[in-house]
Amino acid sequence: MLETTWFLLWGILWAVYFILDGFDLGMGTIMPFISRNETDRRTIYNAAGPFWDGNEVWLVTAGGVTFAAFPAAYATLFSAMYSALFLLLFALILRGVSFEFRSKVDSAAWRSIWDVCHVVGSFAPALLLGVAFANIFRGIPIDANGVNQEGLLQLLNPYGLAGGVLFVIMFVLHGAIWLGIKSHGELHDRAVSLATKAWPVLMLWAVTFVVYTAVETKLLANYIQNPLLLVILIGAVAGMIAIRPALGHGHLWRAFAASATGIAGTTLFGVVGMYPRLLPSSLNDAWSMTIQNSASSPLTLKIMLTVALVMVPVVILYQLWVFKTFSHKITKDDLDYEEAY
Repeated sequence: MLETTWFLLWGILWAVYFILDGFDLGMGTIMPFISRNETDRRTIYNAAGPFWDGNEVWLVTAGGVTFAAFPAAYATLFSAMYSALFLLLFALILRGVSFEFRSKVDSAAWRSIWDVCHVVGSFAPALLLGVAFANIFRGIPIDANGVNQEGLLQLLNPYGLAGGVLFVIMFVLHGAIWLGIKSHGELHDRAVSLATKAWPVLMLWAVTFVVYTAVETKLLANYIQNPLLLVILIGAVAGMIAIRPALGHGHLWRAFAASATGIAGTTLFGVVGMYPRLLPSSLNDAWSMTIQNSASSPLTLKIMLTVALVMVPVVILYQLWVFKTFSHKITKDDLDYEEAY
């Protein structure tokens, strides 16, 4: 029971991370295509500014839970995908530095360098996270000793890349909606227009990915055995569909909530489909890392659960306060503030 509880918490934490960091990764990715001047670019930076580092707390939390609750799976994951995870962390560091360094020198060339770093540091994590999770859903070629028998290039298989593209599209749409919420004028209009154009692309690719998943993975087995679980997939689809009418009526907060639902549903669809496996082995299912053979001791899981029940609500309350405090649109006064990006 404790192992199952932590497995579900593990999946929920990843879903929350994708929802929260997804919008600023998406904004960074679309910046070269949607910004026309320095004011536009600074608006994009400041639309993410109060949130991005708090959003990445959930990445640290999800990784920490993997380490503490399922240490054997953590060890296997970080050895099997060492190169990919190194690139992911490097890209996230590059993006974080771009926020702080961009305004340190009053030079267009200097700002352009950090803008490139910001775009790369936003696009690469979105793509790599999608590739990583798609490969986990598909199964990693780990042997009986938990050793990956392939390298980085093998992760870039067609299904892995399809997952990467799905994440990029989801985050681009999510980020465009958030930018529409935070901006006004022409930038707002361009953001909403981009979100509207990205929606049918997401729907088409999501359907394609689900069909590909049915062919390439064993995720649907749990849903066939327990059809009630299909409510997760239905929720993901309903969330994605609800984005379009919300955009059409100008209800951007509603569109953002629908996009968040779609991202959460997509993540949990894959996670629940893997249960009880954390890292399926494509070589032999008996070599998979499961919640039974990779979990910490019951005492450790109990102590961690107590800490999580106390601390996670505190983090949630803090982030709700941040979102409420900085939910207004970016104005000229905000950009003129001495500590603005």
